[in-house]
Amino acid sequence: MTDTLVFYSGPDPFEPWRDALAPLLGDDVRIERAEAVTDPATVRYALVWMPPEGFFDRFPNLELVINLGAGVDRLVARDDLPDVPITRLSDPQMGRMMAGYVMFAVLRHARDIPHFEAAQARCEWAYRHPRAASDVTVAVLGLGELGAMAATEIARLGYDTHGWATRPRDLPGVTVHHGDEALTRLLSGADITVCMLPLTPATRHRLATKEFAAMKPGAAFVNVSRGEVVDQDALVDALRSGHLSGATLDVFDGEPLDAAHPLWTLPGVLITPHLASVALPASAAPQIAANILAIRSGEAVGQQVSRLRGY
Repeated sequence: MTDTLVFYSGPDPFEPWRDALAPLLGDDVRIERAEAVTDPATVRYALVWMPPEGFFDRFPNLELVINLGAGVDRLVARDDLPDVPITRLSDPQMGRMMAGYVMFAVLRHARDIPHFEAAQARCEWAYRHPRAASDVTVAVLGLGELGAMAATEIARLGYDTHGWATRPRDLPGVTVHHGDEALTRLLSGADITVCMLPLTPATRHRLATKEFAAMKPGAAFVNVSRGEVVDQDALVDALRSGHLSGATLDVFDGEPLDAAHPLWTLPGVLITPHLASVALPASAAPQIAANILAIRSGEAVGQQVSRLRGY
């Protein structure tokens, strides 16, 4: 019998994923858009990004749910999620894309680009002497797969790079800190803080008024994790007061960011629409296919998510 892999994603086109997966899965697995499925009983696998509420109730024979990305917080928090293995994507290309965005954001602030952007708007030749990379301290909060790669790349550029994690880690060129007390000390010394924490019950609004106040005066903030990790009102206050010099933000508490939100117009703030890293069909398809074939053969899947931890 032919099984079905159902696909649902608002931002991702269906055809590139179908075309990348079909040669790897063969004739035994049909790949269909969610709205095109006519026999829900044949659906054994779901490749999804933020499907609507009740989505999984339609498919009683699911055996595997694949999250179309690395962040699974919204998926594991759902009430309709079936009791089957949940996997996330662990694609080297996604890691490189994320590291590239983080390096861009760090360079933006380390080289005072917001200062020059504001000067250009005034038609002003506003020279500011650049700092050596070794004189700029960068703190990366969250050293999971993506955070570790980004921190290592920042260190490779010569920045004084520090990381904060839940446990000790050994990363080349990165001084790793762990524990709540270490976080305050780390924030107070960082010129640029990069948030790469996963969203869990413990990290929701983990960066709030206290943490922003602890940051070094004039520091910059980068968020590429989840908007809900940050108390957005506290961030606005820190930027408005001038305590923070600027921010590069790819994720927000509500997306898309409301057109009237003050973050749009605060000096030194760059907003991008949640694109720091996206899944690429050609490079991610082999991992997805391998997990589907593992389920079919009764073997264990890789990149499985812990519902308890939330990642």
